[in-house]
Amino acid sequence: MSSELNPRTKHYEFLGPPGAFLISIGIPAVTYALYFGCSEVTGGCPPQINGDHVVHALTDATWWKSLWDTQAATAYFAWYAFCVVAWAILPGDLVAGTKLRNGGRKKYKINAFSTFLLALGATTGYIMRYGPESFTFIYHKWVGLVTAAILMSLIQATYCYASSFKSGALLALGGNSGNILYDWYIGRELNPSIGSLELKSFNELRPGLILWVLINISMVCEQAVRRGGFRNVTDSMWLVLAFHSWYVADGLYNEPALFTTMDIVTDGFGFMLAVGDLVVVPFTYTVQSRYLAFHPVELGPFWTIGILAFKFVGYYIFRSSNGEKNDFRNGKNPKNLTYMETKRGTKLLTSGWWGWSRHPNYFGDWMMGISWCLPTGANTPITYYYALYFAILLIHRQLRDEEACQEKYGDDWKRYKKLVPYRIIPYIY
Repeated sequence: MSSELNPRTKHYEFLGPPGAFLISIGIPAVTYALYFGCSEVTGGCPPQINGDHVVHALTDATWWKSLWDTQAATAYFAWYAFCVVAWAILPGDLVAGTKLRNGGRKKYKINAFSTFLLALGATTGYIMRYGPESFTFIYHKWVGLVTAAILMSLIQATYCYASSFKSGALLALGGNSGNILYDWYIGRELNPSIGSLELKSFNELRPGLILWVLINISMVCEQAVRRGGFRNVTDSMWLVLAFHSWYVADGLYNEPALFTTMDIVTDGFGFMLAVGDLVVVPFTYTVQSRYLAFHPVELGPFWTIGILAFKFVGYYIFRSSNGEKNDFRNGKNPKNLTYMETKRGTKLLTSGWWGWSRHPNYFGDWMMGISWCLPTGANTPITYYYALYFAILLIHRQLRDEEACQEKYGDDWKRYKKLVPYRIIPYIY
């Protein structure tokens, strides 16, 4: 493909190759640390260990070998294969994505929600047939499953980087720097595929996102076994399961909305997205339910109602603001919202939720993330990892988005920022 369509990347993100290297090492390390730093196996959350114990473990070959579990790896790869087979055989409409630089449009098969329902149905039937103890496998094989997911991420990132050199590949504008490590990390090809299976959107919605809910169900089963049945599972655990399941189901049901996001439209698919989808989402977003499995918390009606109210407010802001944006992009304006016209002919909303801040949907999303952590109480800051991580993620995404808008709109963007001065949280940020 011509250099005009695939220009060289001249601007690094994440501090370039050194940053890509550190993040590629750091994400797996943090994932393991969240387990060993909050686990009954190591004595609590956080554990009662000193630096000498940590140094001894890291220099002990036996400890490194313990990260691998063949049974867990087999289960993980079987799960991934299930997702691929479900994608292939379950019916689903073909939806065209946004127009690409080469004039084409990628077509995506829409059946993530039906895959989710199939997985839930099979899991529920299995638990009803064999009891809650039969599905505690994930709790007890956690480390081995994490290792298998990291391995899958490495395999996919390497395959996608190597296949990006095939003739006719459309590259990501940010992943064609010529530096092997950086391009491998950030993603060189925009839409890597195996046959008709587009890997980026597949990984974004299916293996990790659905596994997130299945992991929570396993944590419910673990607590049920310890406390004498499902009737004794704590209100905090049910709350976490409901919140996470709702979020996942909502995302999968609205699958077509994914195809207008930055991940799909502009980012390549490399280790950054692979490890995020397959490792970070299922194995770090579930730290709350894993903690509650061995450290039950009873909330009571007062705190349960308060947390639910906080969650619903966040959801309303998130869904309502996205609804305003999607309507406006599709030529609808039922609320008669005001907007600013740019020299490029684009219209930017300046009222409604989008008059309060330039990213109100991020604010609602973050509120929901905080509500996921609140059921764990105030005994440990580790279970609030997601709220901190998600805040950093959203701010970084906001900065990337606004940098692109500044380049795209120029002086119009400066004028827009005066009309809508707040980035995410009105009057604060």
